[in-house]
Amino acid sequence: MARVIFYSKPGCQGGTKQKVLLTAAGHEVIAYNLLTEPWTVERLRSFFGDRPVAEWFNPSSPKVKSGEVVPEKIDAETALQLMLREPLLIRRPLLEIGDRREVGFDAEKIDAWIGLKPADESLREMSENLMKQDLQNCSHGQDRSHNQPNQQGDCNHGNSSQQHKKQGKCNH
Repeated sequence: MARVIFYSKPGCQGGTKQKVLLTAAGHEVIAYNLLTEPWTVERLRSFFGDRPVAEWFNPSSPKVKSGEVVPEKIDAETALQLMLREPLLIRRPLLEIGDRREVGFDAEKIDAWIGLKPADESLREMSENLMKQDLQNCSHGQDRSHNQPNQQGDCNHGNSSQQHKKQGKCNH
């Protein structure tokens, strides 16, 4: 099985699901904090391949969602400089397996690349359930619980209802 270097935001529900799916398929997942990694322009650029610049960005980033950053209007050099200053703009996860690097979690593409079939029959149901989910986008962006606090008054990723009222949205 593959050794997967996995750069994501700690505590991200989508990233957790992605790592579980990779691990269930028998892959070794080495997780790193995308937000504190000492990126260089060259190293970060190597994950994006021939994708359009707009696809390099995390659509759930507060600055993208607010319209402050419009990925479709940014050139590659400017995008990389912005991302080095503010890693929340980087689409997640960044994956490195051997000499190949990719951005995002396209389950079909990853399955064809390294395989995502469960390594053990006991993991089949869990893996199938995960494969039915949107593993590409921020999971609480689609989750009703983001707008409906849990019993403690927090959304599922740790922001209190006070923070939501003050900010009007999740701050990630």
